[in-house]
Amino acid sequence: MHTDTPQIVTKAIFPVAGLGTRFLPATKASPKEMLVVVDKPLIQYAVEEAYAAGIREMIFVTGRHKRAIEDHFDTAYELEAELAANGRDDLIAIVNAVKPDDMECVYIRQSMPLGLGHAILCAERLVRGEPFAVLLADDLMVGEPPILQQMTELHLQHQCSLLAVQEVPQNQTRRYGIVKGDILTSDLVRLTGLVEKPHPSIAPSNLAVAGRYILTSSVFDQIRTQQRGAGGEIQLTDGIAALLDSEQVLAYRYRGKRYDCGSKLGLLQASVDLASIHPELGPEFSDWLKARAGM
Repeated sequence: MHTDTPQIVTKAIFPVAGLGTRFLPATKASPKEMLVVVDKPLIQYAVEEAYAAGIREMIFVTGRHKRAIEDHFDTAYELEAELAANGRDDLIAIVNAVKPDDMECVYIRQSMPLGLGHAILCAERLVRGEPFAVLLADDLMVGEPPILQQMTELHLQHQCSLLAVQEVPQNQTRRYGIVKGDILTSDLVRLTGLVEKPHPSIAPSNLAVAGRYILTSSVFDQIRTQQRGAGGEIQLTDGIAALLDSEQVLAYRYRGKRYDCGSKLGLLQASVDLASIHPELGPEFSDWLKARAGM
C-alpha cells in the first residue's frame, strides 16, 4: 500500500492468550510467555526487539490467566522501595529497564481461543488504520540488527505487508504456514500464495513463516469475513493469503536465528546458546559446558 508520505510502524501486537499446554505443569498457573531464558522471560525478549525497531506502543492480546504479564511490565513499588532502602541502584536500573518511560503497554482480552487471526482482530480498534507489527513470543529471534528492525527498514522502503520466513526441512511443512511466490532478491519473495500447515507432498515450498509480521490494516477486513481454517480456528495466514488479491505481500528471509521456544527442546537450546554469550555468565558457563563435554 503506497502513500505520498511513507508510513512507519509504531504499534506491535503480542498475541499471548494461549494456554501453553506443551509446558505443563510449569504453565498451569504461569503464562508460557513468562518462561525464562537465562534471566528474562520470553515476552521481554519480544518486547525489547520491538522497542529496538522504534516501536513504542505494545498491545498485548491476553487471556484471563495472563495477569503475570501485566504485572511484569507494571511498576513494582514494594520491590523498588526495598532495593532503594538497601542501596541497590544496580538492581533498580534492571527493574526500570523492563518498561522504559517512553513505552506504552495496552492490554485487551481475547475472550475465546479462536485462533491467531481472531487474536489479531481483537486489537483492530487500537491499531487505528495504521500498519502494525505482530510478534509471537514463542519464537525467540536473535539477529543483528534485531529481526523486527530489519523488517521495519524494509517496510519503510516497500510500504507493504512483510512476513519473516526461513527454510525448513520438507518433512516439517505441516508445522508451519508455507509461502509460494516469485523470487525478487536473495532475501525477498513476492507472495502468490500462502498455505497453513500443508502436508509435505503438497507444500508449495519449504519457506516457512516465522513469528514476525508487519501487516497493513487491510488484513482486518479479510480476517473479519473469512471462514475458519486449519484446526477449526480463524487463521492469520488465511487473512494474509486473501490480501494477495489486492496488495503486494513480501516474504523476507531474515538474517539471524530463531528458537522455537513453544517446544521444550527449543527453550533449552535458546537457554544454552544465550547463556553462552551472556556478558556475565558466558565465560564461566562456556567453560562448564566444555568440561562437561569432556567427561
